[in-house]
Amino acid sequence: MATLPEKDQQIVDAHTGLIHRVVMACQNRDSVPDLEEILKQAEQNGWLQLVAAIRRILAGSRDESVLNTLDDEDRVIVSSILRGLQNPDTLPDLHSQVDGSMAAPGIAAMIHGARSGNLETLQLLGTMAQQMLRAGGDMARLAGILRPLVQGERDADKLTQGMGVEGQKLVTGILEELAKLDTH
Repeated sequence: MATLPEKDQQIVDAHTGLIHRVVMACQNRDSVPDLEEILKQAEQNGWLQLVAAIRRILAGSRDESVLNTLDDEDRVIVSSILRGLQNPDTLPDLHSQVDGSMAAPGIAAMIHGARSGNLETLQLLGTMAQQMLRAGGDMARLAGILRPLVQGERDADKLTQGMGVEGQKLVTGILEELAKLDTH
């Protein structure tokens, strides 16, 4: 798989579940019974252009014209879906451990933005939390602490309770990044 720029990789990592579900649905719509619910939630969270592009792909469109109306983040997600349809080996790994050094700055920036009242960032964080819950394990635990983090909780022991070593590293990285953001 080609290496994506760091920001693009963070976007793909945050949306791995959605990317896989859309590719699976294109191959067998019945294999992803919850996809319509996920797309409706995404629309309610303001991801109208992304959902429209996904619906075009589900309807059979595979050319890059589906990217024309998308912002940078949506374009990364849809490009990953299109690549995955052409070559499943390019799909992001559903079972890979999250690299805390890469994910922590992005997650911290979203928490900081949501804490500052940015509604779009708060909605994005909510969507990401839903995907983390589906991933299970430490990702589900992380989803459970996003709200306390947005509300200002910074006690590492409390936030990492029940997490494995990798989850604890990720939360510690997020807290370190938040400390930097909170001082600016």
